[in-house]
Amino acid sequence: MAGEVAASDYKDLVVFLATAGVVVPLFQRLKISPVLGFLAAGVALGPDGFGRLSDEVSWLRFLTIDDPKQIRGLGEIGVAFLLFTIGLELSWDRLKAMRKLVFGFGLLQVALCSAALAGVAMLLGQPPLAATVIGMALALSSTAVVMPVLGERNKVNSGMGRATFSVLLAQDLAVAPILVTVAVLAAGAAGGSWTPGLLALLPAAAGLGLLVLAGRLVLRPIFRSVARSNNNELFTAACLFVVFAASLSAAVAGLSMGLGALVAGVLLAETEYRREVEHTIEPFKGLLLGVFFVSVGAQLDLDVVFSSPLTVFLLLLGVILIKAAAVFGLARAFRLPPRTAIETAMVLGPAGEFAFVIVDAAMGHRLVDPVFAQAVLVAATVGLFFIPLVVWLADRVGRRVPKGDLPAMLNPAMEPAGERVLIVGYGRVGRLVGRMLKRHEVGFVAVDTDARLVSERRGRGEEMWYGDAARPEFLKLCGIETVPAIVVTMDAPGKVEEVVRTARALRPDLIIVARARDSHHAAKLYRLGATDAVPETTEAALQLAENTLVDLGVPMGFVIASVHEQREEFRKIIQDSAKRPTRALRRGSRAERDAELEAAASPDAAV
Repeated sequence: MAGEVAASDYKDLVVFLATAGVVVPLFQRLKISPVLGFLAAGVALGPDGFGRLSDEVSWLRFLTIDDPKQIRGLGEIGVAFLLFTIGLELSWDRLKAMRKLVFGFGLLQVALCSAALAGVAMLLGQPPLAATVIGMALALSSTAVVMPVLGERNKVNSGMGRATFSVLLAQDLAVAPILVTVAVLAAGAAGGSWTPGLLALLPAAAGLGLLVLAGRLVLRPIFRSVARSNNNELFTAACLFVVFAASLSAAVAGLSMGLGALVAGVLLAETEYRREVEHTIEPFKGLLLGVFFVSVGAQLDLDVVFSSPLTVFLLLLGVILIKAAAVFGLARAFRLPPRTAIETAMVLGPAGEFAFVIVDAAMGHRLVDPVFAQAVLVAATVGLFFIPLVVWLADRVGRRVPKGDLPAMLNPAMEPAGERVLIVGYGRVGRLVGRMLKRHEVGFVAVDTDARLVSERRGRGEEMWYGDAARPEFLKLCGIETVPAIVVTMDAPGKVEEVVRTARALRPDLIIVARARDSHHAAKLYRLGATDAVPETTEAALQLAENTLVDLGVPMGFVIASVHEQREEFRKIIQDSAKRPTRALRRGSRAERDAELEAAASPDAAV
């Protein structure tokens, strides 16, 4: 029947999702990088794993990935999502501060490692053109594996993490010129003209410029319109559209998809929607990167590994040592401290995923020997498995080396986090809290779900983020793990409770000050973990009493002291009521419980 769906068309995707459900929890429990788990799962489920036994054991066909290259395209989107989220953590100012590392250290690393590896390939008997292509392919490292592994170890914002990312960014920029170089070398080898290949760089440069210009003009209006609709599904669709559109636009221009996504992320990093976008994209990034790792593992040719294990191991070790030596020398030349230089050199040693793209292109142009190219690709694939181990070793070795002072280019202006109070809800109450904090020189950052309000306040120079603070992932992105306090000022009691509950679950030691509707709501907030809950009705009554007494001529100092004393008494009563057993709290109507609290705070009750 026309349009009938074949289950086999989706089998590989189902196998991957089932693998993700098993691999990630298992490896997290074992405290092993999930990246390594996905790679290993790819090997086991690929044609050289269970696929070898599927002819003999028919049911294994349901557990194998038949066509790794088919899911590889989906995996490349995962790499684009990774670079998009990295871009969200950057800004043009930070990139400007890192320009020496990117265009100096990074591009020199590509050139030096390419030359060194090409020389070794020539010593192994490869012709100059083939050796040049192999050198350029192996000079690039793996953004897709290195950055997630550094993230798992909280190393991304360290000196080593920034230096490593700078080099990886330079490598991503170099992919398009390298592919053009391969085409030029192929044309020269065939006796043709090099001019068409060189002209291919012009669309890439023009495409990058247009991508930046279009992003600056349309991204903020798109997300402002979507955010005002207050529709989470529409916001998710907008995020996915931006990533795919930027990635595919870059690919059409001859650039890598990841570079286009990175540019889109950097452009969005300047907007108030950055944190919400980052939270929305995270699940897609994790899953699609998992597809990429599984596809890489599934394409590992175990026949080559088992037939020539020594050759593969020596190739792998040689690549790591040559690249590490070159990176270390350059790092020291750029005045990176010894520890940072050693760690960066080790982490960038293994080859990356772009080796497959470059070598495949070279084989298509018949520039390299297929047998030698296959050995190189196997060594590069095996190297991806060793990256988590290399990062761990780099950390261990680095601890034995003096830390040293980081140069200014590794310390671009970072967002202050630990010294700022987080204000959730920036209406009239939240703005007054912010004004008082500012008067006492206490920094703060505000969060609200009102897109108009966020845009307006950011236009006045205040730092605000659009997003829902009731979600733990969003609070983490806002720095909940380091802020000294959070003030919840929203006028929606249910939302206040959600934020308090979430914040307390994330930080048992956090100071949480919350706005309460009345004494009953305040008692509930105390039970949820609030440090202080401020009932609107109580504060209004105390303010009325204070003004009345002052107007009647009672000395202000005495009035303020008595109001403060009454506030503390009432606060203690509410806290005591919050400690009662839940069953007792459920007795009686809400009005009766509020009356009980108010009666307990009366002068007669205090006698």
